[in-house]
Amino acid sequence: MAYQAFKYRADGSVNMGSKSFGFARHGAVLTLPILAALLSGCGSKANNDTFDLSLTPVASTSDSAKARQILVPEPTALKSLDSEQVVVRVSPSEIRYLGKSQWGDRLPRIVQSKLVQAFENTGKLGGVGKPGQGLAIDYQVVTDIRAFEINASSPKAAVVEISVKILNDRNGSVRAQNVFRATVPVSGEENATFIAGINRAFAKVGADIVDWTLKSI
Repeated sequence: MAYQAFKYRADGSVNMGSKSFGFARHGAVLTLPILAALLSGCGSKANNDTFDLSLTPVASTSDSAKARQILVPEPTALKSLDSEQVVVRVSPSEIRYLGKSQWGDRLPRIVQSKLVQAFENTGKLGGVGKPGQGLAIDYQVVTDIRAFEINASSPKAAVVEISVKILNDRNGSVRAQNVFRATVPVSGEENATFIAGINRAFAKVGADIVDWTLKSI
């Protein structure tokens, strides 16, 4: 498993062997633009495999809300998750990025798109939309991505955790809220295997979110 990681000094500079680069501190890892700049400065070019969430969550509930229309805003997330990078957690306080791999878009945009598809595929709602589409909305499904990562501790596992609030769009009250989490064991060292594990974990969480939402509205 290849990681992209850099050590920070107390003054916020970055230690890369015998060279030091004075970039601002942003948590425990460097963000993609900084990494790209470093690679460019070294005369090399990143060649990353690009992945998508290939599994759309499938709901199992018989509950229907044909009279309701919902809005699915883009999920919020910490900066470490709000990017194209694939997060690997190497300890409770340290994360790195999976080497030579990236998502096809910012992770929150991909999650939003998959949740919209999952709600639409149920056929049990009057309408499902994203902000700016002009739907008359009854409820917003407001989400926050808390974890979307490979946990590198033994045994390795893919972990997805998303918190959800169902917000009444007419009066701003919270109708229901919950946190959904799935952990899927991962074996092997191939990047594609890690991504497949994340796919399965998200498919479980996404399906639970859709089922719970339909029951709650």
